[in-house]
Amino acid sequence: MEERPDWRSAPYNRWAFWHAHDLLPTQIVRRAEPARPLTTASPTVDVREIAVDRVDGTSAPLASVLTDTYTDACLVLHDGAVVFEEYAEHGDPSLTHTVMSVTKPLVGCVAAILIEQEVLDPARRVTDYVPELAASGYDGASVRDVLDMRSGVHFREEYDDPTSEARELDRWVAASQRGGDDRRRGLYPYLLTLEADSAHGGLFRYRSAETDVLGWVCERASGHPMADLLGARIWGPMGAEHEARLICDGTGTAMHDGGLNATARDVARFGQLLLDGGTVPSSDGGRDVVVPARWLRQAWAVDADVRDAFANSPAEVMFPGGWFRNQFWFRPGPYGDVLVCLGVYGQMVHVNRRTRTVCVKLSSWPAVGNPAFLQDTIRSFDAVGGALSNASSQDVRQRLPGVVAGLRAGRPLQLPDTT
Repeated sequence: MEERPDWRSAPYNRWAFWHAHDLLPTQIVRRAEPARPLTTASPTVDVREIAVDRVDGTSAPLASVLTDTYTDACLVLHDGAVVFEEYAEHGDPSLTHTVMSVTKPLVGCVAAILIEQEVLDPARRVTDYVPELAASGYDGASVRDVLDMRSGVHFREEYDDPTSEARELDRWVAASQRGGDDRRRGLYPYLLTLEADSAHGGLFRYRSAETDVLGWVCERASGHPMADLLGARIWGPMGAEHEARLICDGTGTAMHDGGLNATARDVARFGQLLLDGGTVPSSDGGRDVVVPARWLRQAWAVDADVRDAFANSPAEVMFPGGWFRNQFWFRPGPYGDVLVCLGVYGQMVHVNRRTRTVCVKLSSWPAVGNPAFLQDTIRSFDAVGGALSNASSQDVRQRLPGVVAGLRAGRPLQLPDTT
């Protein structure tokens, strides 16, 4: 019998990413009434025509970059108002789209709330919450280690390598979704097979398994499943307009590392929540806190330890001078530091405090990753922010890659050898 194509494979993913809930088991992430309104505003420039300097040395309008990078939806907020919104074939403002690893920072924000409420302690070991992990490489790792992806667990996030742990995780989840004798597999049983190959708390390595462990810890600490945590702590309080869907394995375990499906507008609401310091407007004219402000301040304020961990990792090539903290990516940009939420196949949330912009891109790339598409998207959103805020890159203090505010005097930064 001919094997059915994977739902993430091109060209099927152009439709499937809008309809994952029809193809896979999911759980509902509930919204609350009323939704946070999204106002619209007329930008001072034609956003589609903003020039983007691409990685191949050419310049092209934003519209061309969006087409060339298989964009399913793009939405831009400036000062909290929608100034650009566009959907490709199959898309619609009311449809949810898979956001892949953009799920990770949402799980991180759930952890932040539990930490603020003293339900979760980042200094404690993950085995204090999930004793089963003592039989895995996560024995001895702290909650902070998995928050910043700095455990010593051996996990290769290499999607082109069929022997990698990321691919094996997918196989265990898919097996459980098929049911039958394979139902004993699934996300949590796979995590127990992972082994450590270095000390915990060392260098940053991007490992989806870290977020899955974090999600498991949050569930155990709170006594609630992740779909309910996301709905009650994030999705409802931030004023989402539509329910989201969270893909789960065959046992009902949420895919914490990349299972969320949400509308572009609600993803933009999440981005605006981050831009506004974790708060939303309240009915009395004030601000309601959703995500603790100190969680976001901690993430934005890189220190020498966090920077060193990133600088000596492969991710330094992608985001020179960047860092990873609390499940968020950060990079120095031409208009200041930028918070980025990333998902494979081209999902992105780009938050720039200096230009007051939130840019969302949902995509269906033909391949899991594409460095040129990624950098062209980053450059596009940098350009959009600069144009909308009428900012000049010369107006802001620029950092050389590797030179980061907050480094302690007397401690040299160790950068990887690029020769």
